[in-house]
Amino acid sequence: MAAVGPLSHAVFRTARLHKALVARLLRDSGLRPGQELVLMALWQDGPQRQVDLVTSLGSDAPTMARSITRLERAGLVARRPSPTDRRAVIVEATPAALPLRAKVEHAWGELERLTAGALSAPRRAEILDALAALEANLTAAETAVDS
Repeated sequence: MAAVGPLSHAVFRTARLHKALVARLLRDSGLRPGQELVLMALWQDGPQRQVDLVTSLGSDAPTMARSITRLERAGLVARRPSPTDRRAVIVEATPAALPLRAKVEHAWGELERLTAGALSAPRRAEILDALAALEANLTAAETAVDS
């Protein structure tokens, strides 16, 4: 299968392994992959519009709505109407989410360590540059395909 689209296949395999690893690292927190990203954004930037979370996390609206609903049911986030825009919803982390912060940050630190392995700092920088180029290509392609 890798004979057709070897780069795309490698990206797919790597992303799948990365997601599976983060799922295992987050197991003790009770979070599913992606939910921690919502909480991390809220912890870092404070309450924000749901649509802004979609944009900043590169998600789609239905997936974000499901994640926020699950987090809300668990008591980890709260939604409220925007005071300035009746169409917008503001999402904020609740005090109940705060004890998870250390677990999530530890999981992501461990994920980074395991992902990078023994790669040197210059090699990491090269990989980050290559991934940024791939992301830019895919973003441009997504826009072109939608047109």
